[in-house]
Amino acid sequence: MKLWLNYMNKLKPLTLKEVEDATLEFFPLLNAVMKGMPKDSTMEDTLNVMEAVCKLAHKRRELEPLEDPFGFNKTP
Repeated sequence: MKLWLNYMNKLKPLTLKEVEDATLEFFPLLNAVMKGMPKDSTMEDTLNVMEAVCKLAHKRRELEPLEDPFGFNKTP
């Protein structure tokens, strides 16, 4: 049942608030990538580089140690 609700939720149109919230996250990331791009880069080039940079950031996040141990990893 939960899977069905998740599927139905994906079919709903996005609200204006959801899109505005996403832009508040997206454009600072895009601007950070654009700063490092050559002057003659196209937007397509920038978006492709942004995708690669975000993949790298996710991999780096996986390598970072957890700040707050949880479960059996807690030290007394």
